[in-house]
Order: sequence, then C-alpha cells, then structure tokens
Amino acid sequence: MINSDLIDLRSDTLTVPTEAMRRAMIDAPVGADVYGEDPTVHELEERTAELLGHEAGLYCATGSIANLLGIRLLTEPGQEVICDAQAHIVRAELGAHAALNGVTTRTWDTGDGRVTLDKVAGLMAPSDSPYFVGTAAVEIENTHNFASGVVQSHRELEAIARLCRGQQVGFHLDGARLWNAHVANGVDLADTATLFDTVSVCFSKGLGAPIGSVLVSNDDNIERARVLRKRMGAGWRQAGMMAAGALYALDHHLDRLLDDHRGASGLASAIADRVDGAVDPRAVETNIVMINTGRHLAAEVVQQAAEQGVRITGVTAHAVRAVTHLQVSVDEAVRAGAVIGDLLAA
Repeated sequence: MINSDLIDLRSDTLTVPTEAMRRAMIDAPVGADVYGEDPTVHELEERTAELLGHEAGLYCATGSIANLLGIRLLTEPGQEVICDAQAHIVRAELGAHAALNGVTTRTWDTGDGRVTLDKVAGLMAPSDSPYFVGTAAVEIENTHNFASGVVQSHRELEAIARLCRGQQVGFHLDGARLWNAHVANGVDLADTATLFDTVSVCFSKGLGAPIGSVLVSNDDNIERARVLRKRMGAGWRQAGMMAAGALYALDHHLDRLLDDHRGASGLASAIADRVDGAVDPRAVETNIVMINTGRHLAAEVVQQAAEQGVRITGVTAHAVRAVTHLQVSVDEAVRAGAVIGDLLAA
C-alpha cells in the first residue's frame, strides 16, 4: 500500500499505473509472446521502433536486459565497450556485461556527465592489434542518471556517431530516459535514436507503466536479440497486459514529463533558497536532482528527511538524489525541497 503522506523521491521507478492505464491493461488482447503471438506486444514493438526510426523492436522485462542485448549485438566476448565512468551499465547492472556476455569496459570521466567527441576518441582503441583489447562499441546514456539527468548535446552525439561509423565501432544508446531528453530539448526522438545502432528505452520510469523496456535496431539484430533473450530465460508469456500499459503511457504520459521537470526545478530552487552550495537550479534539466549535503552525512540527511515524510536516496557519503515522477506533484516537490533545504541549513 502507498502511504499518501509520504513524498517518495527515491526514483521514478516508483510510479504505479493510473486507473485508466489499469483499465487499458485489463482490456488488452494477449497471446503467447514466446511464440510471437501476442498482438499487444507486437503493437508496442512496432510503434516504438517507428517512433525511434528503427526497423524493429523487442519488448524486454527490464532496461538492464535491453542494455545487455543491445551491447551484445555489437560485441563479442573478449571485446570492450567504452562508456562514461558513471554510466548505468557499469554502476548499476552488477557487472552483467562482463559476467554474462564476457565483455570488458573502459570508461572516460567528464565530471558532469556530458559526453564529448574528444572524450570518446581519446579512449577508443583500434581492433587490429593481437596484443590489446579492441573497442567494439561505444555506449552513451541520455539522460544521464548519475549526472543529475543531464541531456546530451545532439551535436556531440552526431559527431560521435560519425566517428563510430568511420571506425566500424558499434554505437549503443541507453535511452531509459530518452523521453525526458526529448521533452527537455525538443529534438525529435528519431533524430536522436537513428544515430545509434541499438537503443533501449524504458516505460516504467517517468512514463509510469509497471514493467518493461524496448530494444530497437534493424530487423536482423532484433531477430538475434530475440534468440539471446530466450537464452537468458527472459522470454515472455502473455505479456500484452504489460505492453498495454506502455502503449497507454505513450499516448497519455509523454508530454506530462514536463511537469516532472518543473517539479525538479522547483525542488532545487527551494533548497537553494535555504542553503548555499547544495544545488544549482540552473543545472537541473530534467527530473533528477543531485544534492551536495556539505558537512552533513548523506545517510543522516536521508534518515532525517524520511522522518519528515520525504524519501530520497544517498548516492555518496555527501550527496543525495531526488527524482520527480508521476506520483509527485510540483507543489509536493517544492515542499520536499523545503524540508531538505532546512535540514542542510541546520
């Protein structure tokens, strides 16, 4: 049961289906997706691929599975993928790319999560040496989860895409919050997604569906990914009920992500009004706010905020994270910012 008195900002994965979404899920036609017979899953896969400018899609239970498959399509065991040091695939997927796919990683560090061509080009390694691991793929996260939800520069992404094509290196987008990036910068979804060979997008974060991500790529890659997904034990049965929630979210929850961005901005401003140096509201682009706790330990701030009805997450010894979402209004986000700001000012 959800405690309506709590303002829960730990993650946008905490969203729950609205009543209208639940009705759409109950009414959805379903079939056996392992046999390729679920019409609602087909509709979601086809619609997502079309939105993102790719040939085909594959509905997966989680974004981690979609990332695993997307990167595996571009690499072989013993090869490497390069990415940001704070990327979700290296910080929050429990070493799965190494453990399950035999893929190694090397990372660049930007400090603010904003990727540049120079960072990628400086780390990319040739694959023609018998002595060194060659770079098989580059991975970018947009928006960047652990870097305050920053939106990547489209111009830099275009330049990196050209580099990857020229070097015959795969290019994967962890677009779990690509929807947020699109709403924030107005760049068409397909204009971003078609720069990449493989793209994962999530429906269970800001869009508010209960489960699922879709991996998009070309037809051949998605057929390979379907086999690999089954090998991982991640095939679906009557998944159409879940897919219906994602379809409803595309129709009704995409534009409202702007409310989440406004809430995050209001939260950051409320903190900044009460204490210096904790957060710069001008740096908040989407729905994620990283907060410097200064002389306070993050664990103590998390506990004290929870005692006042605000739940946030500690990410380092002196930093906490707040994420706005479907279940948190703009006014609630501002109130939460006031609570956090008062704690830090004490």
